[in-house]
Amino acid sequence: MTTFQRKLWIGMGIMALLTPLGIYLPQRFGTGEAWGEWGTDALEKILGYVPEGMKKIADIWKAPIADYNFGGEGASIGTQVFSYIGSAILGIAAVALVLYIISKILVKHEK
Repeated sequence: MTTFQRKLWIGMGIMALLTPLGIYLPQRFGTGEAWGEWGTDALEKILGYVPEGMKKIADIWKAPIADYNFGGEGASIGTQVFSYIGSAILGIAAVALVLYIISKILVKHEK
């Protein structure tokens, strides 16, 4: 592993450990949901309406881990922190796996 790769992994690990700030900061400053992660109900409150195209496709995709929380809506703060960090690690692992597979395919085709 190169020095750059090691620094990259350390940086991603630090970012994963900082993800619980997404729980604390909105609660601390009373900002509500994270910017851009609104559902149709929140958009209606913000805009006063929901665009027709969004209404049609709103229920097509359901997140595998809703709100990055393994414990459901009533989960304790400890469960939420664990869930945020776990979701970050799963995301990093998924991206790393996809990049690894793509790199193996590209290297195989170059030979």
